[in-house]
Amino acid sequence: MTVSAVWGWFTDPANWHGTDGVPNRVLQHLFYTGLTLLIALVIAVPVGAWIGHSGRARWLVTGANAARAIPTLGLLFAVSMFVGPLIKSDLAFVIPSITVLVLLAIPPLLSGTYAGIDSVEPAARDAARGMGMTGWQVLSKVEAPCALPLFLSGLRSATLQVIATATIAASVSLGGLGRYLIDGLASRDYVQMVCGSILVALLALLADGLLALFEKRAVSPGISGRATRVARSRVTSSDPHSETGSTGANRPEADPRQAALVGSAGAGPVEATAATGTPSERDRT
Repeated sequence: MTVSAVWGWFTDPANWHGTDGVPNRVLQHLFYTGLTLLIALVIAVPVGAWIGHSGRARWLVTGANAARAIPTLGLLFAVSMFVGPLIKSDLAFVIPSITVLVLLAIPPLLSGTYAGIDSVEPAARDAARGMGMTGWQVLSKVEAPCALPLFLSGLRSATLQVIATATIAASVSLGGLGRYLIDGLASRDYVQMVCGSILVALLALLADGLLALFEKRAVSPGISGRATRVARSRVTSSDPHSETGSTGANRPEADPRQAALVGSAGAGPVEATAATGTPSERDRT
C-alpha cells in the first residue's frame, strides 16, 4: 500500500457514484450522527440544567461519566442480540446502533451543561432574584447564556465521539463510512480501509471547525473575554504615552535629570554633583 494507491482510490470515479459512493456514505454517516445528537440533547440538556440549577442529584453526572468505560462495540452486540428477536425489520439494526451512540453522547453533553450552569457566579443569581426574576427566568436569561461556552464544549466533544464511533454501525449491516472499514477488512482491501479512516477524520475535523465558528458567534463577547481584549487594545492605541512596540514609539520623554542620574551611577560624588548640579543650582534653573 502506497500513497499513490490511496490517491488512486480517491480519484477513481467509481468510488463517488452509486449506493457505495462516498457522497451517499457521508450522508448516511451524518444521518446517524444527527439523529444521535438530537436524542442525546433532548435527554442530557434538561437533566444537566436541572442538576446545575438545583444542585440536586449530582450523582447522575458522576454515573454518566463512569458509563464511558463501557466498551461500545460489546454493548452494541449485546443490545442487538436483545432487540433483534423482538423487531422484524431494519429497525432491529438501527435501534441498537442509535441506542449505543446516544449512551456515548450523553456524558459530555450532561457534564458540559451541568458544569456551565453550576459555574455561574452566585452574585449574578442573587442579582437576578433581587430584580424579581422567577427560577425559570434565572435559568433561561442568566444561567443559560453564561453556561453556553461549557455547553458548546461538551457538544463539540460529543460530536467528535459520535462521528468517530458511528463506524460501528456497519458491523450490524448498516451504512455510513464504517462500511469502508468493515468491507475492506473482510476483503483485505487495506487501501479502502485507509481511505475510509481518512474520510472519517476529515468529517470530524470539518464538524469541529464549524462548531468552533458557531461558538465564536454565539457566545457573548463579555463572557468569552473578547470584549475585554478589544477594550484593552483600544485604550492602548488611544493612549499617547503607552508603549506600542519595541521601537520606542509613543513612549513618554525621559526626564533629563533622571538620565543624568542614571548616567552618573558609576561616578563618584564629585562627578555626580557636577553632572546633576548642586541644590542651589537646580533651584536657579
